[in-house]
Amino acid sequence: MKKTLISLFALLLSATASVAQGVYTTVYTDAELVARATAWMNEGSWRNGFSAAAPHESVNAVEFYQQYQKNQAEWDAAFHWLATHDLLSVEAGKHPIEGTELVASVEDSENGPLEKRSTESHYHHVDLQYVVKGVERFAIIDHETSKPNCDYRPDVIHYDYDPALAHYYDSTPDRFFLFFPCDWHIAKINNPGDDQVIRVIVIKPSYIE
Repeated sequence: MKKTLISLFALLLSATASVAQGVYTTVYTDAELVARATAWMNEGSWRNGFSAAAPHESVNAVEFYQQYQKNQAEWDAAFHWLATHDLLSVEAGKHPIEGTELVASVEDSENGPLEKRSTESHYHHVDLQYVVKGVERFAIIDHETSKPNCDYRPDVIHYDYDPALAHYYDSTPDRFFLFFPCDWHIAKINNPGDDQVIRVIVIKPSYIE
C-alpha cells in the first residue's frame, strides 16, 4: 500500500511539473536532427543577403530548417526582399514580392494592453515578423492550458489562455521572430517602456506539411 501511495505521489508530481513547464512549440526528440538544424540556422546559409537580424531565441530551429528545405524559393525571396529594401523608409502598406505570391506588409502601428490583444495561430502559413523600429512585445501561449475559442477561419484560429503561463519576449531590431503553426502567439503587446509606436515587417511564407 505504501509503495502504491508513493507511486501515485510520483505520478502527481510528474503531471504537476509537466503543466508547470508547459508546451509552447513542437518538441523534437531526435538529438541529431536538433543539432543539425541549430547549426544550420546559426551558420546562416538561408540569409540570401539579409544580415541585419538573426532568429530570436524562441524560433523553433527544426521547423525553420525543415520548412526551408521544403520551400526554399519562398524563403529566399522573403529574405532577399528584406535585404534589398530600406525597411525604415519604405512606404507602409502591402508590397508584392517579385516571383512569388508572397506579400511584405509594412505596418506602422502601436502596441496595446495585453487584455485587448488577440491570440492566434495559422495552419497554412508561417508568421515572419521583424520589428525594425520600436519595441514590440510578443507572447507565446501554453498548449496544455489553452483551448480554441472559435472555429478555424481563413488561416487563423484564436484561443482562451492563462496569461500567467505565457512566455513574453521583447523585440529588438537585431532579431526577427518566426511563428509556425505550433507557435500560438500574441503580437503588439505593450512593452514596459513609454514608447509603444512600432514599425513591423510581416511576411507569411507557406507552411508545407
